[in-house]
Amino acid sequence: MSLELCGKARDLADRLGVKAGAALPGANVRELSHRLIAHGADNVYCADHPQLEHYRTLPYARAMCQLITRHKPQIVLYGATPLGRDLAPRIASEMRAGMTADCTDLQIGDYVEKQANKTHTNLLLQIRPAFGGNIIATIINHDRWPQMATVREGVVAMGPGDPKRRGETVEENVEFDDFDLAVRLIERHREPRKMNLKAARIIVTGGGGVGSRENFRLIHDLAGAVGGAVGASRAAVDSGFIGKEHQVGQTGTTVRPALYIACGVSGAVQHRAGMEESAKIIAVNRDREAPIFSIAHYGIVGDLNKVIPMMIRAVKERV
Repeated sequence: MSLELCGKARDLADRLGVKAGAALPGANVRELSHRLIAHGADNVYCADHPQLEHYRTLPYARAMCQLITRHKPQIVLYGATPLGRDLAPRIASEMRAGMTADCTDLQIGDYVEKQANKTHTNLLLQIRPAFGGNIIATIINHDRWPQMATVREGVVAMGPGDPKRRGETVEENVEFDDFDLAVRLIERHREPRKMNLKAARIIVTGGGGVGSRENFRLIHDLAGAVGGAVGASRAAVDSGFIGKEHQVGQTGTTVRPALYIACGVSGAVQHRAGMEESAKIIAVNRDREAPIFSIAHYGIVGDLNKVIPMMIRAVKERV
């Protein structure tokens, strides 16, 4: 996620004609700066401190606030990960700055303040679904800087990086008080990720139209036949058909597979935000007016309980 954002920061900085920086708080992390530079950072601000060895909200927020106060960036971006969603609002509150959560796109543009008859140029346009996904909102912050946003994982394509790219690593001193260190880490447990939808080249996703947990076996069978991973819409997850780790969409994982097969997925904007960049999309739905067909490359109107077994047989016969 951080490397994805370095590429986006590079793009935004080029449009503004300024440098792109990356904050690197932690303990013994200086050697990671070359990766951030390779992916677009001009300056890496390395806050190396023993108290930052493991993530805790207060020390990390204090370190970031000190860096922001010191260097006064126009824009600060965070990944919309569990860590970023915990950290970003606290920093925005401390800095008295505005922040937009879960952006799906970022652009640079102008804003005309009609009441004051004033034009604000080169603002960060923070784009995200709003009102339950019924509209796409563009949010701007012309007076409470820095402009802050968290960005959904996967919505920015990560470039390959240039190991020959040159940049500067700036050593930063940060200070903490007793309040910042009030929480102590007693034990640390790490559980391996069970699903990696982002790495899958083929994903077969079931939606609320699958109907039941038992019927969801058809999604698993089709995924097995085509050598793909199993995904799900939020409706399927909320109905208990499958676990949340399989969820694709605005509140799940953003994916860009070579082939995405959506079965019984209506195609609400929240779901489309997480998969519409797929190279090829096949949709199976009995409702020919379903929004998923508006972005599908191939659409099949029919009962998935009949269509999926036919697809499985066709794949196996072809193999």
